[in-house]
Amino acid sequence: MTIYIDVVLIENLIMNFIILLATGLILKEKIKNVRLLLASFLGAIYSVVSYLSILEIYASILFKIILSIVMVYIAFNPQTIQKMWKDILLFYLTSFVFGGAAFALIYIVKPQDILMKNGLFLGTYPLKTIILGAIVAFIIIMTAFTLVKSKITKKDMFCEIQIQLNGEKIDTTAMIDTGNLLKEPITNTPVIVVEHTLLYDCIPKEILNHLDDLLGGDFDNIPKEIKEKYITKLKFIPFSSLGKQNGMLLGIKADHVKIKNTENVEKKENIIIGIYNKSLTKRGEYRALMGIDLE
Repeated sequence: MTIYIDVVLIENLIMNFIILLATGLILKEKIKNVRLLLASFLGAIYSVVSYLSILEIYASILFKIILSIVMVYIAFNPQTIQKMWKDILLFYLTSFVFGGAAFALIYIVKPQDILMKNGLFLGTYPLKTIILGAIVAFIIIMTAFTLVKSKITKKDMFCEIQIQLNGEKIDTTAMIDTGNLLKEPITNTPVIVVEHTLLYDCIPKEILNHLDDLLGGDFDNIPKEIKEKYITKLKFIPFSSLGKQNGMLLGIKADHVKIKNTENVEKKENIIIGIYNKSLTKRGEYRALMGIDLE
């Protein structure tokens, strides 16, 4: 069976591009075709080098992991480590679906022309077969994610929580934010973001009314007795969000937080309350944000 290097290159370039495109669409990334092409070309070059067995290192699992990290970084330019691992995980999941669907189609069309070398499936099947396989896989994975997302109801997105802070209790509705991975950087404690107007009964108004000043290091408007009591309790929590890459929240540790769902009430002892100085929604559907790892 004669295998042409240019065919191996083009096949893998197309597959890599469609996998990265699907990954980007699922992640709702701002897709740049030039970046996707560069990352896809890098993966295609690897396939050619691996097929030719030029260097032994190209067959190692470690090198393949490093390659996938580089491809994801080139394609999507994630700004944080958490975002990078999220992108890589979805890239692998998408790759597995694409590989299975594409190989199944190729096997149905021309099973006698398939061979495997150095972990690569090769063959003399027409290029249009591999393209058709990629398109079928693309449709499958996009349909699957659409169906999964449609199963998530509003009820699944919200929960009732009770925050106890400085002996006072606050009941509110929190949205479960799957993208919220916010942690206090020193202790790695989970953070629940809460509107500051909810906290007037448990935190002095002198602090809540001067959040921006405190984040800037200005404590002049804080009475001495309050400053002495709270200076060691306040936490500075960096965060990134759409339109604000280097934001900062003021936080304080809760006594505990009770998270209520349909089945039970779970008490969390080690939680930081991130104080947000604006409203989270216009209509007040929820007034707190918590990560899915706390639900």
